[in-house]
Amino acid sequence: MSFLRLAFVLAVLLGGGFAALATVDDPMVDCLSEDNERRIKGCSALIDTPGLPDEQRSLAYGMRALAYSLLGLFDKAIADYDVALEVRPDFPLALNNRAWAYFKLGRAEQGIADVERALALSPGSPYALDTRAHIRQAQGEAEAAFRDYDLAMRTGGERIVKMYQCGLRSQGLFFGALDGLYSTGLAQAMKTCTGNRQCDPLPSDSECRPEVS
Repeated sequence: MSFLRLAFVLAVLLGGGFAALATVDDPMVDCLSEDNERRIKGCSALIDTPGLPDEQRSLAYGMRALAYSLLGLFDKAIADYDVALEVRPDFPLALNNRAWAYFKLGRAEQGIADVERALALSPGSPYALDTRAHIRQAQGEAEAAFRDYDLAMRTGGERIVKMYQCGLRSQGLFFGALDGLYSTGLAQAMKTCTGNRQCDPLPSDSECRPEVS
């Protein structure tokens, strides 16, 4: 899921015009890189820039936090998300990603308020729905978790469906093709998975990347 979260974040940010802020020699280019170490370096340079506008400062902290999260440094990620949200409280991507970091640290209950706020700001976000589904599943709320996974697939479309197809196939629960079609078989596999707190319907970063990207 990590590379898909990153792809989604970059698509939203670039679609919002942040690409226009970057030049070849601008640390913004590095801050928006897909390479985690390069991103940390570029975002850190932006953070240290005097007079940086609040929107860009929040973005820099949020993107550096994402890099830390993808490297498994969730405590450092949360610290940066905290600052990003102090600067820009209504930042749905940072709220959702901080909730995910809490979840990955085994502190799922601390992420509830963040993900609910993210969904209030960005209704129907498949990534926020996925985060809330994971939290609910971890808390043993199987039916509620399934509803969120189901809605994530319906709103996220083919790419999200393929992601779950791949993850559930690796769990030995789904046996169909990675075709992006939300089928009855996929729904049943997801229901089975959500009934088990240890089952993750997401693939690892190394699984199915060419097919899902």
